[in-house]
Amino acid sequence: MSTTTTPRPSSFDRTLASARSTLVFSEVVRLAIDSFKASKVRFLLTMVGMIIGSASIILVVTLGLTGKRFALDQLSSIAPNMVEMQFGGGSVAGPDNTSTPDYMTREDLTAVVDRVPGVVASSPMLEFHESISIGNGVTKDTMLLGVSPQYRDVRNLRVVAGRFFDDQDTAGHTKVAVLVTPFAKAIYGSASAAVGHSITVRGIPFVIIGVAEMRIDVFGQSELSDQTILIPYPVARYFTGTDTVKELFFTLKQPKDVIPGSQAILNVIKSRHRPNSIYNAFTMTGILTVMAQIADMLTLVLTLAAFITLVVSGVGIMNSMLANVQARLREIGIRKALGATSREIRLQFLTEAVFLSLSGGLVGTLLGLAISFSIRLLTPYSIPISPWSAVIALLTSVIVGVAFGTLPANRAARLDPVETLKYE
Repeated sequence: MSTTTTPRPSSFDRTLASARSTLVFSEVVRLAIDSFKASKVRFLLTMVGMIIGSASIILVVTLGLTGKRFALDQLSSIAPNMVEMQFGGGSVAGPDNTSTPDYMTREDLTAVVDRVPGVVASSPMLEFHESISIGNGVTKDTMLLGVSPQYRDVRNLRVVAGRFFDDQDTAGHTKVAVLVTPFAKAIYGSASAAVGHSITVRGIPFVIIGVAEMRIDVFGQSELSDQTILIPYPVARYFTGTDTVKELFFTLKQPKDVIPGSQAILNVIKSRHRPNSIYNAFTMTGILTVMAQIADMLTLVLTLAAFITLVVSGVGIMNSMLANVQARLREIGIRKALGATSREIRLQFLTEAVFLSLSGGLVGTLLGLAISFSIRLLTPYSIPISPWSAVIALLTSVIVGVAFGTLPANRAARLDPVETLKYE
């Protein structure tokens, strides 16, 4: 028994057959795929812009999130949970009708620790300036800060050599000192070389037990200068002869406690001083919020720049579809002559445009995600990848296809079948 093989109808034959009845969406999609197969090179070149634009959106959002995380991590290293109290003005009357500044005291710190919940670390800061002797007749002008052992945690310092003084040193009024890294390098050549040496402050020898530094460069926005020496607070009181302090530092348990905690600390200190005295609470919360907003704005601006690539590629899609309409005038005429409506013609060419842009968007999205994941897997950096960037890229591709495919689709739908059948 012999069988005969029926030849497969061509794309144009299927177009004629489908035009005799109302098109369903699956037929429209099939026609779009056939059109793509008929002009692969032209459509692939048109898709390049969509691929680049979609990949750019993924990479720009990834870079923006990475920069935002880096900036916030750097700022968080300064101590995001810290509250810094400073004296702003005001005075108290003395017994001899003189007035003195209404500075904060160590007792204010104790009162805050007792009355404000969530405070996990605190330190007073007493500042004075002295010319110290480092031996061999050499003297240096320095700033000495009297602080508690918890100052290391409050200020998030990193000890690069030796150790920081502890509660035992403070309780015993031990004459020890911790230098900042620039000072140690300038005097002794390196941080480790400074440990064990002695310096003399007003004839009193101090043993250098450690060298510390801020974990990140704060560009001078700190009480620590390049000529700073840290000593235990009780020892610093010997040199000043006063119980007042310049600043008080507190660390709260959670970042969410910083704003209410700073207000509570401010209220406690104000309640212990004259009503006209001014005290200010400084936190990193505002800076962190502003930095996050700046990072988000930069990401948005860069993303909009990537959208320009998609718009340019959309113009390319429109030109390609206009050329496609011109090349298929006879097909459009035959379809209309056989009963295809303008709506069906419009839907057919609009679907082709969306298919073209969405295909490029899908390839570009996969490419962008592949690059981001490759960097994340092949490097030690934890690159944040947002799934929303993929959604935005694909959604934008569809919008571009609809926006720039409307003109060619409308032009095809408005064609006169009689005139198109005459076209050679």
